Amino acid sequence: MILLHQFDPIAFSIGPVDVHWYGIAYALSFFAAWFLGRGRILAGRLPGVTQEHFSDLAFYAMLGVVLGGRLGYILFYDLPVYLDSPLKVFKVWEGGMSFHGGLLGVLVAAWLWSRRHRLHFFDTMDFVAPLVPAGLGLGRLANYVNGELWGKHTGSGWGVIFPGTDPEVINLRLDQAQLQARYAAGALDRYARHPSQLYEALLEGLVMFLVLWTYSARPRARYAVSGLFALLYGVFRFIVEFVRVPDQQLEYLALGWVTMGQLLSLPLVALGLFLLWRSRRAPVLLPVLPAADTPAQAR
Repeated sequence: MILLHQFDPIAFSIGPVDVHWYGIAYALSFFAAWFLGRGRILAGRLPGVTQEHFSDLAFYAMLGVVLGGRLGYILFYDLPVYLDSPLKVFKVWEGGMSFHGGLLGVLVAAWLWSRRHRLHFFDTMDFVAPLVPAGLGLGRLANYVNGELWGKHTGSGWGVIFPGTDPEVINLRLDQAQLQARYAAGALDRYARHPSQLYEALLEGLVMFLVLWTYSARPRARYAVSGLFALLYGVFRFIVEFVRVPDQQLEYLALGWVTMGQLLSLPLVALGLFLLWRSRRAPVLLPVLPAADTPAQAR
C-alpha cells in the first residue's frame, strides 16, 4: 500500500503565532517523562529523592535535551549553514535536533544534578533511561508529520510519497488536483519511500519503552538499565540508517553506506555492552518509600 503524505506541520494558530506539531511533541515528551518518573519516585525507585528534587531533575534534563540537541545537530550535521546564518540557531520549530547531542545534554544535566544531591551518576541514569523512549517515539512521529528524515525509495508497491518535501516530487510542479489524480492513477508510485521516521518511532519509541520499562520493573544492578538503553538505541538507529536517506549536506561518510547517524551510534553500542558487562558485579539500588525517609541502600 502506498500512502500520500498530506500532514500540515502546523497544528493550529493563535493569532499570528503558529503552533507546530514538532513543539507539541516536545511538550508531550517532557510531560510523559515527568509523569512516568513521578510514579517511580513515589514507588521509592530513587531513594532519598523527593518529588520536588525530581522536578528539578526533569527541568535540567529538559534544558539538556533542547540545548544539547540543537548544538549537537549544528556541530554534527550542518555547521557551515549556521555559521553563515547564526539566527537559524533559534528556529527550533524548523527541526534540526540531534538525539546524540540531546543525550550529551541530558548526561551533563544528570551529572550536575547527581553531584548536587550526592547520588551515584549511574543510579540517576538508570532511573532516567526508561523515561526517555516515549519522547523518542513522539519526536519521530513529529518528524513524520513534518515530512522530514524520510527513507530511500522502496521500489515496490508500498511506502509513502512526500510531495511537500521530496525534491523529486516537488520538481514535477503539480497542483493539488494534479497530485491527487496522479496518485490515484498510481503514476507517483515510483516516488514512494520508506517511512523511516515511523520505523524509528516503533523501535526507539514503543519497543524500547516496553523492553526498558519491563526490565526495570524490579531493581537491577547499577549500570544495567543504562547499558540496555544505549545498546538498544545504538543497534536500532544503526539498522534504520540503512533505509534512511542521509543528510544532504553530508551524504555517506565512507564505503558508500556509512552515515553520520551510524557513526555516532557505534559508541553507544560499545558503551551499552561495557555497562552491561560492568553491571555483573555492581550493587543493586533497593527501593525505599519516601515516607521511610532513609538513605539509599545498595546490596
